[in-house]
Amino acid sequence: MKIYFATDHAGYEMKEVLIKYVRDELGYEVEDMGAHRLDSTDDYTDFVHKAAGKVSSDPANSRAIVLGASGQGEAIVANRHSEVRAVVYYGEPTSPQVDASGKELGMIESTREHNDANVLSLGARFLTMEEARRVVKLWLSTEFTGQARHSRRISKIDNE
Repeated sequence: MKIYFATDHAGYEMKEVLIKYVRDELGYEVEDMGAHRLDSTDDYTDFVHKAAGKVSSDPANSRAIVLGASGQGEAIVANRHSEVRAVVYYGEPTSPQVDASGKELGMIESTREHNDANVLSLGARFLTMEEARRVVKLWLSTEFTGQARHSRRISKIDNE
């Protein structure tokens, strides 16, 4: 599994740390799609389009982690690409949630188990580095369940 990273200036420092963490500690192959230097005038769209395009061309074998101030714009850009399912994370919900079966629902786990999300968009200005590491590790290690109802819904997203 190859992991692509992208950000603008808002997530640059966090991206640099997460790339090393994902590559050196978690053992994934990583490619940095930019920004390659801190530039307060850069545009996240330039970098996120590159990362999402890579995932779109090989969704079974790749994922991306994109970062921005809130992560919202980055997810919007990524979701413009075929077969990309980007989700935003900038913190835990304030109250527990359960799924249709009554199982407690973790926000990050559900993005993988239910939605087979292949792009994680992090709100860098809302997260500590410790939170970002924890979420990235959890997201990368959580598998899609493949349950029929989830697969059916994903098919409707990708094909309708």
